[in-house]
Amino acid sequence: MKFINIGFGNMVSAGRIVAIASPDSEPVKRLVRDAKEDSRVIDVSCGRRTRSVIITDSDHIILSAIQTETITNRLSSDDEGDSDEVDEEE
Repeated sequence: MKFINIGFGNMVSAGRIVAIASPDSEPVKRLVRDAKEDSRVIDVSCGRRTRSVIITDSDHIILSAIQTETITNRLSSDDEGDSDEVDEEE
């Protein structure tokens, strides 16, 4: 199971991520608002401005202060690291 650092020592399972979105668009704002009403929001921004919204397969919404591109790069670099480890083991 791979975990991705989403800021301030918080981690999320890479396999559970469905989408990573910018919080600026109205549809994403609506999604976050509806999730707050249903108590499905996990805010790990530590009081800072939300810069990315992570949507999980369990319909939870995670708010992070780390930029969307940074989280995506961390997710991509972990995937590339996995393929290197497999080659070394063979």
